[in-house]
Amino acid sequence: MRSPGKYRSAFSSIDYHSIRANTPAEMAIKRLTGIGEVLSGIDISAIHTQDDMARALLTLDTADKCIRTILTEFRTERTAEVVREATSLISLIELARDELSDYATAAEA
Repeated sequence: MRSPGKYRSAFSSIDYHSIRANTPAEMAIKRLTGIGEVLSGIDISAIHTQDDMARALLTLDTADKCIRTILTEFRTERTAEVVREATSLISLIELARDELSDYATAAEA
């Protein structure tokens, strides 16, 4: 869903390749950053059809569920970093949903 070079996603500032997991909390961070990497491929400007919109919303919803599952799995090993990363991604997902909603409303007008 991404047009190379045209769109900088809110998720694209995360360095996904330098993360190594040694503890459960680090594994949670690695999973969360992997989700962020997937989300960085969402390009709202490339959405032209209802199928594109449905695919983007499904991606956002799935990512949100995965993040919440990670928070549940690592409840005992939660660190401030895990919570911060998860909260940041959830906030970015909400912003992306708002953008999709605005985009859909503008397309209908």
